[in-house]
Amino acid sequence: MTSPWEAITDRPSPRLAVRRLTLTDFRNYSHLRLETDVRPVVLSGPNGAGKTNLLEALSLLAPGRGMRRAALADLARRRPDGGGTWAVAASLDGPEGRIEIGTGREAGHDRRTVRLDGRPVKAVALADAISALWLTPAMDRLFTDGAGGRRRFLDRLVLGLESNHAREAASYDHAMRERTRLLRRDDGERRNRDLGWLGALEDSMARHGIAMAAARRRAVTVLDEACRQAGGPFPAARLALAGEVEGWLDEMDVPDAEEKLRSVLAASRPRDEAARAATHGPHRTDLAVRHADRDMPAEQCSTGEQKAVLVRIVLAQARMRTAVRGVAPLLLLDEVAAHLDRVRRAALFDELSGLTAQSWMTGTDAEAFAEFGDRAQFFRVTDATVAPV
Repeated sequence: MTSPWEAITDRPSPRLAVRRLTLTDFRNYSHLRLETDVRPVVLSGPNGAGKTNLLEALSLLAPGRGMRRAALADLARRRPDGGGTWAVAASLDGPEGRIEIGTGREAGHDRRTVRLDGRPVKAVALADAISALWLTPAMDRLFTDGAGGRRRFLDRLVLGLESNHAREAASYDHAMRERTRLLRRDDGERRNRDLGWLGALEDSMARHGIAMAAARRRAVTVLDEACRQAGGPFPAARLALAGEVEGWLDEMDVPDAEEKLRSVLAASRPRDEAARAATHGPHRTDLAVRHADRDMPAEQCSTGEQKAVLVRIVLAQARMRTAVRGVAPLLLLDEVAAHLDRVRRAALFDELSGLTAQSWMTGTDAEAFAEFGDRAQFFRVTDATVAPV
């Protein structure tokens, strides 16, 4: 008897789902063409076989530098000719029909190229077509390591709810880098002639920085509400922003906050010149997370509880993304079963099966995903080859 999942395998889906993934000279893959249906994807196999590389390739279909934040040259397969080119292409089904995304590094180019339905676009333009969220083993230390990782995680959450966040962040980062470059100039006379440009860059940082902060506040407000609601085996969580700029928006409106950031940046030029970096702005914001049931900062919880809190946040974000934009983000979950007991694994699989976007999971043991049954599709990865199970 045909299962409900098998019945929808070959027809267009209202879900966001990768239907074909093609890799060329990417990591340990010389060439791969993988066809999938709309169900969650489970990739099992030994360590070093290439499971995580597949998730990384998928993460490059969304805005940003991917789940490993790797240099472009490091993504290329090592070849005798020493070439550094690579390509990732995917055909996806979404609520509005089929889309084609391609990205890679071409010979003679230091930046990765991106194409959407055959047209060259900037990477930030992908935010209107797809969002992705991932959990990796390295993120098991998210709450105990530095603020940079939490900030990137925060912005990925925000991007899932507000697609323009990527453009605001990119514009802010560009202006901040240019300002830092000007402040580093050794020629004081020449730098003085650039004061007008310096002011323009600080104006850009103020406009885009406050827009970033406002988007973060809106996203964290709705995610905190979703995360603190108890239900199921995953613990309730509380989310809050720890940032100077975001705090200003508790006390003043956007135009006043922009003016304040402009003034602070101008006043901090000598300090920033000495530090060789901007010492004020939303690039210094942190995400504070508490285990609500224990009323304890997440960093003080056990590894297993921290992982459960992370899963809770990711699932809440997927639900909110569905409510706001009609479709969940693509979920890339590397070794997700680690540190989760059987009850939590089963609850996670139930949740993933009901999402409006495909999820991709890896693990060394396919048996850890047995509770999926025929709700998922299983592949075995061995030495850069992928075969259905």
